[in-house]
Amino acid sequence: MPHTVVVLTGASRGLGASMARAFAAPGVHLITLARGTDASLRADVEAKGATLDAQVVDLSDAATLDRNICTVIAAMPRAAERYVLINNAGAVAPVAQAGNFETADVATAFTLNVTALIMLTSRFLSATEALNADRRIVNISSGAGRAAKSGWSVYCATKAAVDMFSKSVKLEQVEHGEHGARIVSLAPGVVDTDMQVAIRSATPEQFPSVNAFQDMKETGKLATPDSVAAKIVAYVARDDFGSIEIDDIRNY
Repeated sequence: MPHTVVVLTGASRGLGASMARAFAAPGVHLITLARGTDASLRADVEAKGATLDAQVVDLSDAATLDRNICTVIAAMPRAAERYVLINNAGAVAPVAQAGNFETADVATAFTLNVTALIMLTSRFLSATEALNADRRIVNISSGAGRAAKSGWSVYCATKAAVDMFSKSVKLEQVEHGEHGARIVSLAPGVVDTDMQVAIRSATPEQFPSVNAFQDMKETGKLATPDSVAAKIVAYVARDDFGSIEIDDIRNY
């Protein structure tokens, strides 16, 4: 049986794929959630001695969300020493001024960025509560949840929700003493991923700060997914993990 089980969403590309590779080690069982599969990811993970259960799910689909989450949680081995949930999946869309939204786009954003994260956390906590194991949750948030940006009102709102949800869950888990799960809402910084491509493709009318993000790309100021993933893996392993529930990986 594995000594560590890691459940990771948004694992097919970008920061998520880098985290999957970074967490891979002997004794680690990875359960990844993504809309597609990547044969090279499986090869890389298994080459490092880990095992991989790649679940193909669309966490933005409200109609299938609960069923998919229950399937993933049921797949977790129940005899590990540590359980880690990394809620990484998310999207910046819709990037627009607030007078130009469509209901479906806003609903999709909240389903993926908030509802899926909340329900995965809920089912994870319930499934591991009776286990004699260390439990850790990382909700990948954003500086956008802590500082407003024109054109990102929906994204900012979803990430602010992630921060407040994490703070509230910490209050609940502290009441369980040493057995309580530890939780952090963690901003990863500005990472060179497909999300950044989407951000840079916006017009100044949609997103007035777009030129600043284009400049960061052109001047090499974006962090690489691999470097950020390595920092997050080290962060999750810290003895004091969870002591700061709203954090930024750039502080480390």
